[in-house]
Amino acid sequence: MAEVTHDDVFAAREAISGRLHRTPMLSSATLGERVGAGVHLKAELFQRTGSFKPRGVLTKLASLSTEEKRRGVIGISAGNHAQALAYCAALEGLDARLVMWRGASPQKIEATRAYGAEVDLEADGPGTAFERLHELIEETGRVLVHPFDDPRTISGQGTVGLEVLEDAPDASVIVVPVGGGGLVSGIAVAAAGRRVVAVEPVGSDALHRGLEAGEPVSVEPKSVADGLNAPFAGKLPIALCREHGVESVLVSEDELTDGMRFLYGRAKLACEPAGAAAVAALLAGKIPVERGETVVAVVSGGNVTAEIASAILSSNEGRHSS
Repeated sequence: MAEVTHDDVFAAREAISGRLHRTPMLSSATLGERVGAGVHLKAELFQRTGSFKPRGVLTKLASLSTEEKRRGVIGISAGNHAQALAYCAALEGLDARLVMWRGASPQKIEATRAYGAEVDLEADGPGTAFERLHELIEETGRVLVHPFDDPRTISGQGTVGLEVLEDAPDASVIVVPVGGGGLVSGIAVAAAGRRVVAVEPVGSDALHRGLEAGEPVSVEPKSVADGLNAPFAGKLPIALCREHGVESVLVSEDELTDGMRFLYGRAKLACEPAGAAAVAALLAGKIPVERGETVVAVVSGGNVTAEIASAILSSNEGRHSS
């Protein structure tokens, strides 16, 4: 058995209670008509810093000793975890350093700095960034706040699942965008017994490969959904997803951008490409559901540059108009 339980997720909710938003659940009649089921959208793009990530970060920070807090914290991220750690560290009065990489979203780098964290851009990509991370941990003694492969982080992300089941108790399918696997594994624990489906880009399929291999597999992620571009899925998320029977599907870049345009045009949700992955899979018919089932798609984040959003929204304009 993997080492995150339902009780851990409830404990995480207690640890972060009153400090973050309870994000809304919205219905989508148009999407429901397309898939033949009732569809709800869990709008995590409205969470503080624009994604679900602060849930796991605050849970982890709450577990640190006084001595660990004194040493400062460090993390690694394409952007959403970086912003969350910078924001939450500032709340706690902690010094934070984030390892990002050259080519990461300038908007996310700037937002991370604006929250008060130092940003290290020595790495040239996500693969070498983890090498840089471990170098800095050795040099500085900072405490790692991992973006996905940590039981506290996973427990915190699992609070999304608790809210889903409270707001849509008849939900039988929960569809989740995936990078390193922290969110989907946390939701799988919180919603044990429900069908949970992980969605990744074809070009960034670390969890899909990890589930097949039963262990982390290194990939060279490449997708417009930069929030899902993890170079591997975590060992613990893989174990939890296998334990709870999480399904895995892949979507193309065109399907991702279709999903993002749909959310902008029909649900009025200004999400990032990563946040549209679950909806993209439903629109593309990648997740068969029974007529009358209730499906929840997690819209995981909304941190996207105006340039990328404009380019996606202007291409193939009107495809999902009524």
